[in-house]
Amino acid sequence: MKIVVTGGAGFIGNHIAEFYSKQGNDVFVFDNLSRAILLKKNIKNIDYNWNYLKKFKNIQLIKGDIKNFKEIEKVSKNADAIIHAAAQTAVTSSVVDPLSDFETNALGTFNVLEAARRNDVKSIVYCSTNKVYGGNVNNINVYEKELRYIFEKKYQKGISENFPMDLCEHSPYGCSKLTGDLYTQEYGKLYGIKTGVFRMSCIYGTRQFGVEDQGWVMWFTIAALLDKPITIYGDGKQVRDILYITDLVELFDKFINSNLKNVVLNVGGGPRNTLSLLELIELLGKKTGKKINIKFSNWRASDQKVYISDISKAIKMLGWKPKISTPEGIKKIYDWVSSNLILFK
Repeated sequence: MKIVVTGGAGFIGNHIAEFYSKQGNDVFVFDNLSRAILLKKNIKNIDYNWNYLKKFKNIQLIKGDIKNFKEIEKVSKNADAIIHAAAQTAVTSSVVDPLSDFETNALGTFNVLEAARRNDVKSIVYCSTNKVYGGNVNNINVYEKELRYIFEKKYQKGISENFPMDLCEHSPYGCSKLTGDLYTQEYGKLYGIKTGVFRMSCIYGTRQFGVEDQGWVMWFTIAALLDKPITIYGDGKQVRDILYITDLVELFDKFINSNLKNVVLNVGGGPRNTLSLLELIELLGKKTGKKINIKFSNWRASDQKVYISDISKAIKMLGWKPKISTPEGIKKIYDWVSSNLILFK
């Protein structure tokens, strides 16, 4: 198959490209290497994942921008599937620069879909987000424990795909990603394209260059190992379900190779793989054997006190479930960062 991976130089796209290359497919990685610009951060080794993919002979690296329709249309010709992972990924950046956020996430996704329609691409995977549910998540009653918040009993399985998303604050990021989410669904139904919309919680894994605004599990790990200060916005009892990257890639592949036509799935580690900020700090303190340097600041706009994905639909429809437990996944990234500290200094 010919597989196009937008955002293929990013953390998620990089692992997707490697997976399909090893399966013997022709993989076209399409990326403009703009993460540092979008996040307005000085990110070291921003081209690490781009260079990492150069060792695979059946991966073609194409520097291009999804905001440029002609460029994405060209690379999509004769493609069997597009896995659309390119995005502006930070809520904070979307608040500061909503125009760039919209152009990348909404217009860029529209260009990908339209290129797929014109080129008769069979399948599209869209990387959506739990932020499409916006502030309604915070209308759920939560109970406060020593190190975390927990959902009321009704939501112990997490947030399902039919959870309401109207009449609430989303942040520009949530709005732009929801735009792409809905357009992907519409293109599937209207034009007959096989579409999978995956509303992801926190994905983590090796080769992730987490920063304060995005990729918190990896950022905390990097900071702990390098004795960098960590700022916790809020009280640190916020909880997310976390999913290791290889489990996400497996889910995408199961969908592409399934008989399902159009699906919307909430994706994360589910209720069995959850972690609060304070719990991760405690875990990293034990691993490093030292006190982690943290300080507290005000809550961020649109932050959800608890978000846990109800993954029962993905389990039922695709026979999938997370294989990497939270302790195992944290050990994997801790060991990887420990072995590659030079990349972050």
